[in-house]
Amino acid sequence: MTKPLSNKVALVTGASRGVGKGIALGLGEAGATVYLTGRSVTNKQDVGKLGGTIFTTAQEVTRLGGKGIAIRCDHTIDQETEAVFEQIQQENHQLDILVNNAWGGYEKMREGRVLTYFKPFWEQPLWRWDAMFNAGVRAAYSSAAFAARIMTKQTNGLIVNISFWSAQKYMNNTAYGVSKAAIDKMTEYMAFELGKFNVAVVSLYPGLVRTESVMKNAKHFDMSNSESPQFIGRAVSALATDPNIMNKTGSVLIAAALALEYGFTDVDGRQPKPLTLQDI
Repeated sequence: MTKPLSNKVALVTGASRGVGKGIALGLGEAGATVYLTGRSVTNKQDVGKLGGTIFTTAQEVTRLGGKGIAIRCDHTIDQETEAVFEQIQQENHQLDILVNNAWGGYEKMREGRVLTYFKPFWEQPLWRWDAMFNAGVRAAYSSAAFAARIMTKQTNGLIVNISFWSAQKYMNNTAYGVSKAAIDKMTEYMAFELGKFNVAVVSLYPGLVRTESVMKNAKHFDMSNSESPQFIGRAVSALATDPNIMNKTGSVLIAAALALEYGFTDVDGRQPKPLTLQDI
């Protein structure tokens, strides 16, 4: 199997499990050196007890043919974030791909025994708004800023901000929708500023992804058109190898639509149907 990203260096934030882990694996199977960050260094010490650590993800990246390097990082702490980029620069003198996946605010949907996540905004705990923006939007902003300082000197690079349909349509939580809308607008403006440096910035929407959390509650979902986490990684890999990626900069992209455009499938050989706003 060819390794089109064998000379590329990537960073995926929030890669202990879920979509972030899948993206790291997708880049790994394409041969990239993948730095991956997260706070989980001991199995099942996360809030949801879902399992997975940055170290196990790094091992799987390497097993697939890439080079996985785990760095423990809390992206709400600027000094820790900056240290990650300094390490990457010192060890490689390049950074080709940044995927902003780390997020916060939905790791505790219950307070005590009360499910508060789906309540109207005035009945939501205010910490959830702060978590969405601090561990989500601001973390992506700061990581992109540090990445841009490297990529603008290279005059090339790709920044992928993981977003979702809630940016465009109400999906049961106001804070989540507003924060994802902020991600999409941030993508647009970052792309405008980075365009002259040949650095592309895109928002990427997964569909229903078979993360550990979703599978734990699979009986509540229609899984017939679901996607593996690694499918999202294959979408990022396809973008990273597109010689005309600057034509997409500033755009919102759908992972399943990219699969049709670039000709890749999910890990089980299936071709998920691209969702539209009408499907949500």
